[in-house]
Amino acid sequence: MAVGGQGNLLASKVLGEAALSAGVPVRMSEIHGMAQRGGVVESAILFGGAGSTIISDGEADVLVGFEPSEALRALNKCNSNTVAITNLSPLPPFTAAIGKGTYPEIDTVKDIIGKKTSRLIAFDATQLAVSAGNVMAVNMVLLGALIQTGILPLSADDVKAAINERTKQAFIEINQKAFDLGFSAAETG
Repeated sequence: MAVGGQGNLLASKVLGEAALSAGVPVRMSEIHGMAQRGGVVESAILFGGAGSTIISDGEADVLVGFEPSEALRALNKCNSNTVAITNLSPLPPFTAAIGKGTYPEIDTVKDIIGKKTSRLIAFDATQLAVSAGNVMAVNMVLLGALIQTGILPLSADDVKAAINERTKQAFIEINQKAFDLGFSAAETG
C-alpha cells in the first residue's frame, strides 16, 4: 500500500521482472486511487501457482506499507502469521493537512500493526532513501527490506538484476544503494 508518487508500481514491476527471470510464476494486480499523486495505490503480487490476483482479507503473507496510515488501512489483509514492513515517514492526507481530519500517532500505528501480525519491521525508509541519494528511492529501500525477510522465493541478486533492467540508467546506482540500505535495516529491525 502506498500513496501515489511513492513508486509502488515500479517496485511491483521490479518484483515481477525478478520473478520471471528466476522462473517463479507470478501474478500481479494494481488499484490506483483517484489522484495520480496523493491517492491510494495498492499492488497485489502472488508468487507460485496462484489462480487469482486477489488477496482476500486475512490472506496476506506479507504487507509492505510505503506510508504508515496506508499500512494501517490494509491491515485487514493480514493475519497473525503476516510479516508487515512499513515506512514510518508519514504523508498526511489533504484533509489532515488542512485540519479537517486527524492523522494517527505513529506509535499507535506501530502498536496496532504489531498486535495483528507476527512480525513488524518499521523504520524511516524515507531517510534511508535520502541517504542513498534520492527521496524517491523509498520503493527500493522497502524492496530491500522485503527481500531480507526471506519470505519471497527471490534472492537479492534476482531483484538487483531486475532493478538494473527496470529503472532508468541515471537511477540504477541510487536504487541499488537504497535496496542495500533497506536490506540492512530489516536485518537489524
